[in-house]
Parts: sequence; C-alpha cells; structure tokens
Amino acid sequence: MTYNCANLVEETYKRLPKNIFDKIIIVDDGSKDNIREITEKLKIPFFTHQHLGYGGNLKYGLQKSIEMGGDYMVEIHGDGQFGPEYITPGVEKIKQGYDFIMGSRFTDIRQPLKDKMSLARYLANICLSFFDRLILGVPLTEFHTGFRIYSRKLVTTLNFRNTSDDYLFSFEIIAQARFCNLKISEIPVRADYSKVHTSISIRKAIVYSFQTFYVLFKYVLARLGFKIKLFRCIL
Repeated sequence: MTYNCANLVEETYKRLPKNIFDKIIIVDDGSKDNIREITEKLKIPFFTHQHLGYGGNLKYGLQKSIEMGGDYMVEIHGDGQFGPEYITPGVEKIKQGYDFIMGSRFTDIRQPLKDKMSLARYLANICLSFFDRLILGVPLTEFHTGFRIYSRKLVTTLNFRNTSDDYLFSFEIIAQARFCNLKISEIPVRADYSKVHTSISIRKAIVYSFQTFYVLFKYVLARLGFKIKLFRCIL
C-alpha cells in the first residue's frame, strides 16, 4: 500500500491540542515526499538532516527541543496512529514529577486486538514486555510503544552517544532511564490499526526483538558493575 506521509502529518497536526504547547516542530530526516510544502503551508518550524533512521531522527528532534528551551517533549508519529487526545493527560502526568511517560496500549489487555492489532504483534509485545518488566523492574504494561513524553531532565541526563540510530533506540532509552534511576510511568492509549499507518515491518520487528534481549543483557552487566558504554549517566 502506498500513501503520502505528508498528508498524514497535516491531518495529525490539525488534531493536536495546540493550547498546551509553546512550540510544535517537524523534524524530518531526508524524506522524499512534500513534507516541506506542508510545513510551509501550516507555518510549522521545519528541521531536516541526513537520513539516519528512527532513532537518529528522534535524538535530533529531542536535542533540537532542548536547544529551543523545552521543559518536556511529546513524540507524536505523523501517521496519526496514536490519537493526539492522549497528549493532555500525558502532559498532566509528567508535570507530577515524572521524567518519562509511556503511552500503553495494554492497560486493557484485550483492547489492542479490538483495535485490529495483528495477533503476531500482540503476542510478541506481551512476551517482550514480560521480560522487560522482569529484568528492568519497571511496572509498565507495555515497553514498545510510539507514544512518549520526555522531560528535559531525561534528555540532559541520558548519554545518547552510544545508542542506536534505528528502532532499537526506542528501547535503549527506557533501559537507560531505568539505569539512571529516572521516574517512569505510563498512561493508557489506543492505536488505530484499521487505517494506513507506518508500523515497523515484521522482518525488522524480529531483528528488533533479539536486539532488545541484548540490551537487557548489557543492562544486567552494568548493574553488576561492569563498564558498559550504553549505560553512562551524565551527572
């Protein structure tokens, strides 16, 4: 299936609760669609850089937000899969003193299937999150979600230098936050799988799954006192 990502971005932007943001920006890593035209039309600050991957683009966006004075940063994928209506309760939660808010689709274990998540993704998420919860000791119902809110403290405390530029970064940052004793919590969200979306492919998801176990292995070593580059907090 083909789609125009820029049009999805415009639809997502129109649904954002703009009153709670000081600034909304678009960060693009060299896409070939007409995203620049859309940002000019909507008068949204637009930043682009070389293509690195999901993690590289997110790290660039987080650092750019810090440079612009952001106290907290909300990550919203441009495909509109995660509804912007969850931003307000998420921001209210992070203002309670949390450093990292995750949007969980699994607070109601049956809801993802009702929202048309594939059975393979559903079972894989439950399995991976079980081991993540066990080893990291964080009582989250989901660890592999695209809805997140980051605090300034989190971005300035974690060391992104040795993290992945691909999808694995989304899990590495959780493990890093836990290692640096930052406060992590979650809010319930829902994702719409009935419409066009940009979820990671099955092939990449399988590779990602094995990579997360390696991150957990390194986390355990770091907790035992071994010097692991991934787990170095900025004091």
